[in-house]
Amino acid sequence: MVLLHVLFEHAAGYALFIVKEVEEIGMLLPQVEASVLNIGKFNNMVSLAAFFPFKSAQAALENINAISEGVVHADLKLFLETNLPLGGKKKVTLGVGDAKVGAALQEELGMSIQTGGVVAEILRGVRLHFHSLLKGLTAEAASKAQLGLGHSYSRAKVKFNVNRADNMIIQSIALLDQLDKDINTFSMRVREWYGYHFPELVRIVPDNSTYCKLAQLIGNRKELSEESLPSLEEVVMDSAKAQAILEASRSSMGMDISPIDLINIERFSNRVVSLAAYRLELQEYLRSKMSQVAPNLAALIGDVVGARLISHAGSLTNLAKYPASTVQILGAEKALFRALKSRGNTPKYGLIFHSTFIGRAAAKNKGRISRYLANKCTIASRIDAFSDLPSCVFGDKLRDQVEERLSFYETGDAPRKNLDVMKEAVIQAGAIKVKMEKKEKRRKKREEKRAALATADEEANGEENGETELPVVKKKKKHTADEAVEVKEEAAVEIKEEAAENGGTPAKKKKKRKSEAMDVEPEEALVTPKTEKKKKKKC
Repeated sequence: MVLLHVLFEHAAGYALFIVKEVEEIGMLLPQVEASVLNIGKFNNMVSLAAFFPFKSAQAALENINAISEGVVHADLKLFLETNLPLGGKKKVTLGVGDAKVGAALQEELGMSIQTGGVVAEILRGVRLHFHSLLKGLTAEAASKAQLGLGHSYSRAKVKFNVNRADNMIIQSIALLDQLDKDINTFSMRVREWYGYHFPELVRIVPDNSTYCKLAQLIGNRKELSEESLPSLEEVVMDSAKAQAILEASRSSMGMDISPIDLINIERFSNRVVSLAAYRLELQEYLRSKMSQVAPNLAALIGDVVGARLISHAGSLTNLAKYPASTVQILGAEKALFRALKSRGNTPKYGLIFHSTFIGRAAAKNKGRISRYLANKCTIASRIDAFSDLPSCVFGDKLRDQVEERLSFYETGDAPRKNLDVMKEAVIQAGAIKVKMEKKEKRRKKREEKRAALATADEEANGEENGETELPVVKKKKKHTADEAVEVKEEAAVEIKEEAAENGGTPAKKKKKRKSEAMDVEPEEALVTPKTEKKKKKKC
């Protein structure tokens, strides 16, 4: 005989139910399914065996996170081992709603697990009548527990979002592309608008942002004179162009324009110039974010192309999961499906075409170099996604490999083996990691010393104001003196280490640290005369 137990996970805790004699075929009948909705009939089918309430909201959140990830929590394991009759004569089967949790329990406890079918129907009834099956739990309390746990679970998921660093890159590159379109459209509008007054300026200055700056600077072309040449040269960065603009303004075919129209053109061109300046700031921001999130990918293929790949994949983690063949044609999906439909040639590259490597390759080698570059991009994205310490060592080495492959296609020089290059990269990355750990240790030591000195200063000030008693003063005075000596010794050791690393002696740091260590001594001098006076009075 097989005993079926059903595990139900609730916001209040874990519940274990014993299922009485139930036929699997009979459970699928519509009459039996309808009887699950009736609490009286459902009580005859199921009875509560054990209940394990969560001790706190934090414990509930930890357990629900473990269940959502398909991991057996220690509380769940203890609950099942305590309440399931594993060693009896009757064979025990545990019904679980989630297949992932079932597989983990089977591996952990070594018992038979059942999911779906009868278990799904029974869990549906348990979920509906749980507050009635468990004594002391009302429907209102159950809903409050579910709501609270749901909020904390969602909040934790938002905080633990692995894509949160990628989101900034995705939004930045999307905004950058939108700004490019908008600046281009607005610049064309300024050209068309100001072209009625000064049509010759377009031929002399083809650049959009420079044209808008000049439209803002010149205003009425009739007021342009020799005195305006220095300001024109500052904008155009060319004396010949500035002179050409001045000569063109004197013999221009443009129509006259009213002051109010000029004011509107100047205001609009000012807006376009500010947008162009903001675009440069945004590009710098994107560069800094890429150096933090995906430094190897940025070093290999560039900030903008790397950000576009991440944006198209949805996240850096998704990009790391893609094979090299997918990365190669990422962004050319329409051309791929069109080629598959018409049985034509499939595309050789997608977004990675914008990198400089494919442009530099010969026409016959473009497909080969794009395949090789996609392979290296996949390696770089995986290193960025799963490495603890971000560094661009691997990206630089991979870039050197692509350069060597390009020269191999052109000249026939054999490139280095991938194994040798990666060994060099691993050694360099290890050295950088050691340096970073040393810096972190020094920073922590400095913070601890500063905190110790700050507490010593506070205690000395309290002694001056008469807040502490006489015996305490003696002990703390010795303590502060000892601390000052320790600080001096540690500072001297650090200076020696830094000198050994850098090959020189940092004199300024030595002076600063000595002064920090000696700050305690004058305070001790202030404390001693008062304590002596107190002794005399007592005597």
